[in-house]
Amino acid sequence: MNTKLPPPASPAIAPHVPQLDQQLCFALYSSALAMNKLYRKLLRKLDLTYSQYLVMMVLWERNEQTVSALGDKLFLDSATLTPLLKRMEQAELITRTRCANDERQVIIALTPKGDALREQAKEIPACVLAASQCSLDQVQDLKRQLETLRGSLTDAS
Repeated sequence: MNTKLPPPASPAIAPHVPQLDQQLCFALYSSALAMNKLYRKLLRKLDLTYSQYLVMMVLWERNEQTVSALGDKLFLDSATLTPLLKRMEQAELITRTRCANDERQVIIALTPKGDALREQAKEIPACVLAASQCSLDQVQDLKRQLETLRGSLTDAS
């Protein structure tokens, strides 16, 4: 009896099985992890987390905003934002005050301590640009592409 054995299985993965290194989502995820690690290092001297830094940047642009306006700008819901803001208030970076016209709204404002961090934070964007090893034009182009992607994904969900 002469039986032929099938050829050995190919080490290549079947084309329909997603490969991690070919996934956009993983490239974005791992890049975000690397970016957060860099920011953690840079923000340590300001005693801010990355999320707190984002809130501070929004308030440095325009002080006194409602929680909902902050949430819209940062793509965060109030359930995520409220505990973050409470910690920032305890650290005396911001104040939270009920709106006189509408008690349902809470106004977030910088304290003098929070506003003073603005000067210390000025060097952070340049440090991030240097770490990226990209030109300013490359970074701005990548940012535009990511904003377009975010818009498309938001529309699709």
